Amino acid sequence: MKGHLNACLLNGYHIFTKYTQVMNTAPSLLKKVSLILFLAGFLFTGYAQENSDSLSVLRKDAPKVFIDCRHCDMDHIRREIPYVNYVRDVREAEVYILETSQSTGSGGRQYAYLFQGYGKFAGMNDTLVYHSNPDDTRDRIRDGRTRMMSMGLMRFVAKTPMFDKVNIAPAENLEEQEVVDRWNYWVFELETAPRMELEESLKEWSFDNSINVSRITPELKFESSFDQSFDRNKYLYEDTTYIADRKFWSFDNLLVKSLSDHWSVGGSFEINSSSYRNINLHLQFAPAIEYDIFPYSESTRRQLRILYGIGYSMNQYVDTTIYNKIEEHLLGQQLRMALRVQQKWGYVNVSMFASNYFHDFSKNRLQFYGYVNIRVFKGLSFRLGGSVARINDQLNLAKGDLDEAEILLRIRELSTAYRIDANLGITYTFGSIYNNIVNPRFGN
Repeated sequence: MKGHLNACLLNGYHIFTKYTQVMNTAPSLLKKVSLILFLAGFLFTGYAQENSDSLSVLRKDAPKVFIDCRHCDMDHIRREIPYVNYVRDVREAEVYILETSQSTGSGGRQYAYLFQGYGKFAGMNDTLVYHSNPDDTRDRIRDGRTRMMSMGLMRFVAKTPMFDKVNIAPAENLEEQEVVDRWNYWVFELETAPRMELEESLKEWSFDNSINVSRITPELKFESSFDQSFDRNKYLYEDTTYIADRKFWSFDNLLVKSLSDHWSVGGSFEINSSSYRNINLHLQFAPAIEYDIFPYSESTRRQLRILYGIGYSMNQYVDTTIYNKIEEHLLGQQLRMALRVQQKWGYVNVSMFASNYFHDFSKNRLQFYGYVNIRVFKGLSFRLGGSVARINDQLNLAKGDLDEAEILLRIRELSTAYRIDANLGITYTFGSIYNNIVNPRFGN
């Protein structure tokens, strides 16, 4: 700091020499006024430089923080929490923050924040939780998540010289009051979404509507939904007008009872109709049991769930199927496994689904889905995602050939033995480990 002050005085001396040379020819009154303004400006500049240098020294000792979050507004966080150092590599962090989230019974979300200290903060670990409401705006949710991070960081900042630059005060006068839930955990949601797209030779209309009702408590989970959609495509090709409609509706219900911190039992009941799948009416009832190797209380950070169920279904088809059926009754079974882990080294989300019909075990389906993101070493991360399915259970396919419009516009489900999609990404970042600066200019 002494070196900066000496440099500042030396520069001031040179500037003052030039100033006196110019002012020798100026009137006396102007000399006096300008001398006062010059001295005031010089002193203010020196004070500002000294104060900036002092803050920079304190900032060097501020906690180095790495935030592991897939959908965070980092620019907003840096503006609202300027008293820590944000590092871009997790290996440089003294404080690691992991944000995980899951839906709540009210239709909002629960955001859990895991704070882990390293280096001089080793052993300082904590978990905080923030709940958003279903009608909260994105800005309100963003502010709530940022405030929760700020509160969790206070215990780390308090152990550094930066504590003197942070003030903590309540946002408003708080009074204790009893919270009464007059709806008794029942949540209702109505939605409609008409859409239209017009071109000279192509016109599209769609109408989507839904009603969702749920009641979720730690002991019992009930969800019921009604969904309806209608899509019409009208296109002109070589003076011929084609019109293709796709209709769908469904009524789905789920009831789950918590038995312990690892076991659950329940069942689903669904009714639907789909012109795309050649289903005039589908009815299914499927009881099931589920076991989570990890406690459900840790579900935001890790899950390994195994579900097995046996179900009855009745299908009435629009057209006769390739198996010469217009109606049939079926019994089948399903097995689901899902692994979800989010830790400091990255995150994994992998699931497997297998099913078959009892009357013919060759009518089955096996499907895998996965998304993995792993930090290999400093600056290098690897991600892989996709799904693969082996499909041998399309009992609903309509008999006969499809016309050109049905194929091009995907009006009817096509026969297939498999379905694959995949994506891969490798990212390598190097350079300064700090990224505290926010500059939104010319941004998208």
